Amino acid sequence: MTDFSLIETMRYEPENGIVRERLHLARLQRSASRLGFKGADKAKGELAKALQDAGQFLRVRMTLSAEGELAITTAAFTPLAEDTVWKVRVASHRLNSRDPLLRYKTSCRAIYEAARAEYSADEADEVLLLNEKDEICEGTITSCFLDDGSGILKVPPISSGLLAGVLRTQLICERRARVQRLTLADVKKGRLFMGNSLRGLIACRLET
Repeated sequence: MTDFSLIETMRYEPENGIVRERLHLARLQRSASRLGFKGADKAKGELAKALQDAGQFLRVRMTLSAEGELAITTAAFTPLAEDTVWKVRVASHRLNSRDPLLRYKTSCRAIYEAARAEYSADEADEVLLLNEKDEICEGTITSCFLDDGSGILKVPPISSGLLAGVLRTQLICERRARVQRLTLADVKKGRLFMGNSLRGLIACRLET
């Protein structure tokens, strides 16, 4: 099944370029190789062309079809304030840990959209999804991070049924995060953060 596109959503900063660009491009290349998509090798050059006259913070969205068609769109982006705290609620929709497509960032987003639709914007800034085993997976647009007081953030394993987020990957590589299976009980005993490469790490309050 290839009737979907691969997606990378990135943050462009005038002084620094695309934040974590190497990790974004590496994920795209890896995903394209595993799924048989063409054209990932052109991504870096196309990004450079699309952003050559950029002079402000931007949300950059790149899609790659199975046939190798790359599309890049940009929109003005305002970073979140450092003291931002998101309200997070738990979705009733569950992820299937045996679904291999959950490991890729794609346009197949029905389950995430359904989970987000369970709560209004006033009720939740983000919605947390569990799998069929009641394990923590991820948010609808973010990875999950738990501060359990050990000094190293804990993140759910890919095998629970979730995306290898770029921010998640960076923090693991920097040894600021470590993989561990997590439940709601673990989250309630620690401090929850959600985040992605576009928005960074965001402090959260779990609403039950």
